[in-house]
Amino acid sequence: MFVKEKISLKQKLLVVKKLSRWRQHVPYTLPLVIAGTLLAVNQSDTSLDWRLLFVTVANILAMTFAFMINDVVDAPDDALDPIKTKSNVISQGLLNYQEGYFVAGGFFFFSAILFFLSGWLSFLAGISTLILSYAYSAPPLRLKARPIVDVLSHILMLSSLIILSGYLVYDVSPDKAWWVIVAVTMASAYGQFYNQLDDFETDKRAKLRNTAMLIGKRNTVFAMILSAVLTVASFGISIILGIFPTWLGWVLLVTSFTLFLFRWDVDMRGNEADASGMIQQPILIGANIVVFIWLLSELGFLGIG
Repeated sequence: MFVKEKISLKQKLLVVKKLSRWRQHVPYTLPLVIAGTLLAVNQSDTSLDWRLLFVTVANILAMTFAFMINDVVDAPDDALDPIKTKSNVISQGLLNYQEGYFVAGGFFFFSAILFFLSGWLSFLAGISTLILSYAYSAPPLRLKARPIVDVLSHILMLSSLIILSGYLVYDVSPDKAWWVIVAVTMASAYGQFYNQLDDFETDKRAKLRNTAMLIGKRNTVFAMILSAVLTVASFGISIILGIFPTWLGWVLLVTSFTLFLFRWDVDMRGNEADASGMIQQPILIGANIVVFIWLLSELGFLGIG
């Protein structure tokens, strides 16, 4: 429908890369799934193996599918908005619907295979992410257009199920690690409420039905603040319970101090932000640094721990 002209195979691969929107999800997917596996091996006294690679790539492919299917389904609406059209290759006519669905389906298929190779429990968590990702964007359910359900489905597929799929590769019972899972879930809820607040006036003019429209701006602010408080509280409890290696605390302190020496003027979406939005990028960068140092230690490259 939208295709304007034929392009070469190389150009189409570049278009598929843009459709994947990997820059928007890889930075949080990697630390979540790897943290899940590290929590499991520390709680169950097992060792990392090749399944770490499988479950990590599986989650990246799953998130790629989620973003792809969203752009494919939203293409007709995005085509009516000059700004949104610039970020949607289907709306631009660089890929047609059939190609978009085909590519997204391929990512779904290969993600499911890698989840299966990671173990049954991880597969169940992973396939739930894939199914939920489709239901979130596509009709007839289109969960993102349903109040309350939009937030619940968002936090499940973009946080809870990701870290859980990593954990279940090496341990069947999260036990004390549930506090970390709750923490990242509440952090995701904070992000969803933040985004809905940021888009509140635009969504109101568009008569969009989501949680913020249902409960109002004031209550959405309260929900966002409560989510942030529960995030900090849950992480605090997990630290008190000794879920993380003690030495990791020093890494966190040094990383946090270094990152907050710089000024951060935008939020995760690149928009100018207030105090709440300005801490999003340094927190995500810090999480990646801490988790990868923890991973290197677990693999025996650092000689600590």
